[in-house]
Amino acid sequence: IYLSNARGGLAHTGFDRTIDDLAKAARLFGVAIFSQKNAYTCGALGYFTGRLAAQGLVSFAATNGPAVLAGSGSVKPVYCTNPMSFAAPAADGAPLVIDQSSSATAFVNIRKAAENGKRIPEGWALDASGNPTTDPAAAMKGAMLAFGGQRGANIALMVEVLAAGLSGANWSLDAPWFSGGPDSPGTGLFVLAVEPKLLDPNFEQRMKDQLDRLRRRYGVHVPGRARAEAAEKAAARGITAPKAVVQRISEFAARYSS
Repeated sequence: IYLSNARGGLAHTGFDRTIDDLAKAARLFGVAIFSQKNAYTCGALGYFTGRLAAQGLVSFAATNGPAVLAGSGSVKPVYCTNPMSFAAPAADGAPLVIDQSSSATAFVNIRKAAENGKRIPEGWALDASGNPTTDPAAAMKGAMLAFGGQRGANIALMVEVLAAGLSGANWSLDAPWFSGGPDSPGTGLFVLAVEPKLLDPNFEQRMKDQLDRLRRRYGVHVPGRARAEAAEKAAARGITAPKAVVQRISEFAARYSS
């Protein structure tokens, strides 16, 4: 078990410094755990599981953040979107990488709808009075809803316990808001790494065969494939970004590197 205190900073730093030891421990003992507290929200959770899958490990990750999601039976926000991610390597190809929230949609989708003056679908959120709403501005003052009703809310609670409960991080109810103020949300991150070869030496080939069968014969969308293809293209051709964005990043870097 590897314990990390982010001291209010990035969630990625502690993991980046630990990943090689985490992978080594998983190969030696079969399983290894990275648990972190006091971190800023970590963004795409597949970053963590995907990197472990690239090293041949099956992994699961969970994280929390400031409260925006109603719990089972409640109309007030008590959890963050509380995402989870699962990844598994496959022979000679892209790993399976599942990265999804416990909410019916991502918070950024509601904020984007509010900025564009568009309605949101029913079942995404409640207003401040606890009534269902399709108004994104009202939703941002109320609470998001979990996917699948009570079942999704239970998964959000499970994620909360893994990410914040085990690590000693802020519960979502106690986490400062991440878009303003001087305080970091101080939230948690849980990452589990498993060495599949200790259970089945032929795991990666069997995984490849199963994913190919699901995709080609049954039309199943396999998460992670498109992301891997985009990463390969970006590595070969670079990425395109607006000049204004590049200039802003350069100015920011110059300001804080001096």
